[in-house]
Amino acid sequence: MTTTPPTPTEPVFDPAVLGTPQRPTFGLDTFGDTGTGPDGGPRPQAEAIREVVAEGVLADEVGVDYLGLGEHHREDYAISAPDVVLSAIAGQTERIRLGTGVTVLSSDDPIRVFQRFSTLAAISRGRAEVQLGRGSFTESFPLFGLDLSDYEVLFHEKLDLFAHLQQEQPLTWRGSVRPPLEEQQVFPRTEAGLPAWIAVGGTPQSVIRAAAYGFPLVLAVIGGSPAAFVQFADLYRRALGEYGRPELPIGMHSPGHVAATDELAREQMFPHQAEAFGKIGRERGWGPYSRATFDQGASPEGSIFVGSPETVAQKIAWAVRSLGLSRFQLKYAVGSLPHEQRLESIRLYGTEVVPRVRELLAEG
Repeated sequence: MTTTPPTPTEPVFDPAVLGTPQRPTFGLDTFGDTGTGPDGGPRPQAEAIREVVAEGVLADEVGVDYLGLGEHHREDYAISAPDVVLSAIAGQTERIRLGTGVTVLSSDDPIRVFQRFSTLAAISRGRAEVQLGRGSFTESFPLFGLDLSDYEVLFHEKLDLFAHLQQEQPLTWRGSVRPPLEEQQVFPRTEAGLPAWIAVGGTPQSVIRAAAYGFPLVLAVIGGSPAAFVQFADLYRRALGEYGRPELPIGMHSPGHVAATDELAREQMFPHQAEAFGKIGRERGWGPYSRATFDQGASPEGSIFVGSPETVAQKIAWAVRSLGLSRFQLKYAVGSLPHEQRLESIRLYGTEVVPRVRELLAEG
């Protein structure tokens, strides 16, 4: 297997388009949650996908910088082909950057991933990105005939291949998970490179690997406190220096919801958060998801960014300063949270939260 990361130190795209600590960008993430319908059964996934397209269009209209769609292969999340949904959104938007959160690279073909997103880059006139990760679910492994015992080698080798694909040069590559490539060219080419991030849950090895390959980093902060992830942001910056790479963006993904008041936002979000996490908890043997757990996450230093525009803005500004973030991404949809409430959350996020965060950061 090729074990040496690609030699160019400079990224093949302009990392400033992703945000900088001095001028961070602000995004939204969704998995296309289906939740339950009026009859108590799951909502149609086709309906959930159409709602995501409408939400993406609104996000562009209200000035949100980025929309990330998470790839899943299970009943409670509708999006298994993010690039297709993003293409539909690209055709109805002008400025918002479009990507994933995450693409499960371990169970996909890196060449096909690159081709799909270089195609999206063409459709959107350069607004495409991809966030690469292992994902927090494993349904894609048996679905695509992969063995979970190969979990580590699949991700490592496929990430290595993707990093080489980013150079958009004739490619020679050998590994153990696919036949070798000999001076192979991959099309379509992009016009200005394809930005790719590595999304991690907070393990030192994953953080160092992102630095080794020169990928921007996204920290998935879905529990505990963002303050606990400062150590990983610092580790990433040190590792970049040791590998002789320039400073690269650090992003953060966390769940949340915005409404007119703190009380309304919490009362709207909690039952759907409890339903979704309760289902996952039963699958994984966790304890019940309680209101106390939710309230702890919604506290000023917790991982849930829920409340009025001012409350959410103050918390985002704190997180951006604490970790030196170049981007913050709010996972705005959970479980059966109604489409109308998601739309209002997006509207408030774009028109009130983000401008207020920028004001707070400018104040120092």
